[in-house]
Amino acid sequence: MRKIGARAWTDLTHGSVDPTRAYRVPLPSGRSIDVFFYDGPISRAIAFERLLEKGENLVNRLMGAFSAERTWPQMVHIATDGETYGHHHRYGDMALAYALSQIDSEELAKLTNYGEFLEKFPPTHEVEVVENSSWSCAHGIERWRSNCGCNSGARGSWNQAWRAPLRESLDWLRDTLSPLFERHASELLRDPWMARNNYIEILLDRSDQTVSDFLARHAVRELNDQEKTRVLKLLEIQRQLMLMYTSCGWFFDELSGIETVQVIQYAGRAIQLAEQVFGEPFEAPFLDRLEAAKSNIPELQDGRRIYERFVKPAAMDLYKVAAHYAISSLFENGLQETKTYCYDIDYEDYKSYVAGKARLVMGWVRVTSDVTLESERLSFAILHLGDHNLNGGIRAFPGNEAYGKMIDELTSAFKKADFTETIRAMDRHFGLSTYTLKSLFKDEQRKILNSILESTLSDAEQVLRQIYENNGPLMRFLADLMVPMPKALLAAAEFSLNLSLREALQADELDKERILMLVGEARELRIPLDTAGLGFAVQKNLTRMMEQLWADPEDVELLSQMENAIQLVKQLPFEVNLWYVQNNYYELVQRVYPEQKIKAEAGEEPAAAWIKPFLALGEKLDVKAGETASR
Repeated sequence: MRKIGARAWTDLTHGSVDPTRAYRVPLPSGRSIDVFFYDGPISRAIAFERLLEKGENLVNRLMGAFSAERTWPQMVHIATDGETYGHHHRYGDMALAYALSQIDSEELAKLTNYGEFLEKFPPTHEVEVVENSSWSCAHGIERWRSNCGCNSGARGSWNQAWRAPLRESLDWLRDTLSPLFERHASELLRDPWMARNNYIEILLDRSDQTVSDFLARHAVRELNDQEKTRVLKLLEIQRQLMLMYTSCGWFFDELSGIETVQVIQYAGRAIQLAEQVFGEPFEAPFLDRLEAAKSNIPELQDGRRIYERFVKPAAMDLYKVAAHYAISSLFENGLQETKTYCYDIDYEDYKSYVAGKARLVMGWVRVTSDVTLESERLSFAILHLGDHNLNGGIRAFPGNEAYGKMIDELTSAFKKADFTETIRAMDRHFGLSTYTLKSLFKDEQRKILNSILESTLSDAEQVLRQIYENNGPLMRFLADLMVPMPKALLAAAEFSLNLSLREALQADELDKERILMLVGEARELRIPLDTAGLGFAVQKNLTRMMEQLWADPEDVELLSQMENAIQLVKQLPFEVNLWYVQNNYYELVQRVYPEQKIKAEAGEEPAAAWIKPFLALGEKLDVKAGETASR
């Protein structure tokens, strides 16, 4: 660092840069860029040292960063992740809001931004930034390519030696596919790399008009449908090649972590598209390299096994989309034209038959990708024998005659309840490639499994509740004598009490007496409560009430109901997150309360009757309506 115009430099390599002023960085091009260095100690205190527990602490720490010994205009600023405020640190957003409000209202300092500060106080010093440095790695940028020792600290015995072979694998894929992209794209696009850069226009708006305008500007001529799909696949390959370098893929501790698996999935998608477009095998040589990346978890072994276990099954194509759609129809009211993620699905024929618990659905659909515009007619047959026993087949639509033959053969066998022959007929028409519940997208898979488990769980609930009710007096006697509870009875009591509490807390009207009775019973028997689950149940119920209040803010009865609910929450032995309710109440104070107050002061009885329960609710929520409305 040096003063602009001076000759001698001061070495600030060890982090002694003053973050309260702006600096100018001269660039090799002859131009320059103005930069700020954030306050590292305060930023770390916010992220890791619980500085957000009290807004006053944040105010004091920020103001303490100013110094009377400095003779120049100072700016105190930090750099933290947005999710710090509320996600990583609950109520952190409130601490930040309080701090900013105090600093502004008490005129402790002026709130500003980098642009205003630069305009008023241009840099007086210039710096040279250390090359290949980063904010989260003491070793430069090694966290993204080597086993440098930087990690989350959660597993001290683990290593990150997998980073280097992972990056080498991705670099190989990028360097292999990019020349092929350029060569093939040049046949259809004027400037492949400019088109790649401008592809963001389509990502932001995948409408037909946007795609048409994009191709009109970049294509060498008017393209047919197949060529349009080819261009979009080529551009999507480039997009995936960029996505696979997403920073968090290297940031954490383990090769099989969700962040790293995600970047490998991007690579898998690039491979899938590249093999379709270029007609060459890329997956095998990629996996040969990825195998050198070793997992810290023995059973997962290495990158190849992780790819085969987590990436390959997640790969999506038009056939899997059709399978998802057809299987889902078994558990819904038949087929409907719909959009599933980035796929449009239009059905042309659908037939459904029932034989006892078994069900057979058949038909054909057209599946179209919004991303590549690839479209295909696919026929399907799904046989459900009850519970999770499901077998399905998908194939390209074979034509009306072959399709009709398939319908006849499967229908004939199924109507005779000859399920073995039905499956054989499916094998003849669809081959041995079968689809099951595992073929569904995860959300729908869990939804259907919950539906399948519903009756089984209902039976189990009744049995466990009966055990608890029959043995409750004995359990209370054992608890009174401090005799250890038999595990079987303890399990029945824990399940029954937690379930009863959850049901009571989810009810439209909260029965305070019953809820506190159940809590007391659990305390008496020393039964552990599912505090996280129960707290979430209350939170959802309060969210529902608040949404109803927004729909009708003048509902006095609902205001009283919410006040009672919040009063109950404060008596529960577990924490309930009131963030949503408090913030929405604040919005009501800003938007509804002033008008109601004016009406009440003018003598309007409904408004006067509304003010009291509204303020009472605010008192329970620790939000002072009178003060917040005046801000």
